[in-house]
Amino acid sequence: MSDQHSFETLAIHAGQEADPLTGAVVPPIYQVSTYKQDGVGGLRGGYEYSRSANPTRTALEENLAALEGGVRGLAFASGLAAEDTLLRTLLAPGDHVVIPNDAYGGTFRLFAKVVSRWGVEWSVADTSSPDAVRAAIRPETKAVWVETPSNPLLGITDIAAVAGVAHEAGAKLVVDNTFASPYLQQPLSLGADVVVHSTTKYMGGHSDVVGGALITADTGLGEELAYHQNAMGSVAGPFDSWLTLRGIKTLAVRMDRHTANAERVVDLLVSHPKVTQVYYPGLPEHPLHEVAAKQMRAFGGMVSFRVAGGEEAAVEVCNRAKLFTLGESLGGVESLIEHPGRMTHASVAGSQLEVPADLVRASVGIESADDLLADLTQALG
Repeated sequence: MSDQHSFETLAIHAGQEADPLTGAVVPPIYQVSTYKQDGVGGLRGGYEYSRSANPTRTALEENLAALEGGVRGLAFASGLAAEDTLLRTLLAPGDHVVIPNDAYGGTFRLFAKVVSRWGVEWSVADTSSPDAVRAAIRPETKAVWVETPSNPLLGITDIAAVAGVAHEAGAKLVVDNTFASPYLQQPLSLGADVVVHSTTKYMGGHSDVVGGALITADTGLGEELAYHQNAMGSVAGPFDSWLTLRGIKTLAVRMDRHTANAERVVDLLVSHPKVTQVYYPGLPEHPLHEVAAKQMRAFGGMVSFRVAGGEEAAVEVCNRAKLFTLGESLGGVESLIEHPGRMTHASVAGSQLEVPADLVRASVGIESADDLLADLTQALG
């Protein structure tokens, strides 16, 4: 399918031509481990073993590449599996990475507890400041890692500006685009070298599948990533690939509703006497609101806020919520609420990435906005 089609059309059709045998409009689930060869080395369509390639996963990977405007998409068993494969592709012992001061706790754990054990160094920078990123870069820096919007404080990084800083130093820019999704933001078009996703979140969208993705516009890098994907084996299975494709078909309409509902939630929170601060890039007072407006289609469905009364008050808000389900993860059709300090970001306690103890993070779903507002109102007390 031509990449000149609109996003909504690509989401439904890219990589998903009708089945040539039956005409099925949805790609089949090729629940198979191996493939008959027509003589030694005579592969049908390049398939020999499903760790190396599987037709259902191929459909997803082609779709991911189209949505992010890349040349190569790769699907993994989880977002962290994608991140690990990327890091082992880009880095060697003695290399250095700049990581953000606001990031998913699992990403921090991967750097602090896993990657560092094989001789890769990292340092923290406020990636909302290109100057801070420049100051953190060393001669051995091979990658700059960015989340925008960030998790959980919804910070914004100017992707084009930081890409320039990274490339001046000969480093790759990696952008975790999970919070935005490719519908709201396309980092490759702004200069990023690799885009990372936890497809568990908005891409899958239904809290029923775990997955991850890497997308790049560099053919050579794409080949290197594919080699490591096969060598390391953390691939998305056929059914998981099929579920993610199913979710992506409605990504555009879901993100429109997530955003509209989140804006209603923000309006409630900014005027509530028990809320001391709201983090949302759509707010004019957000320090990088104009950058977000420049590089995003809209501001998304994630909202974080701080509660008067400290940590215990924030925990109680989470416990009192009813329609907002207390749980980790985000991006599903149902609304979720959590206490990052005790849940998703417990691994960053005591580090430069430690989050405020009175912080609550909400993933605003696509339910009735009025019902969501009523639930938050009673939860806040």
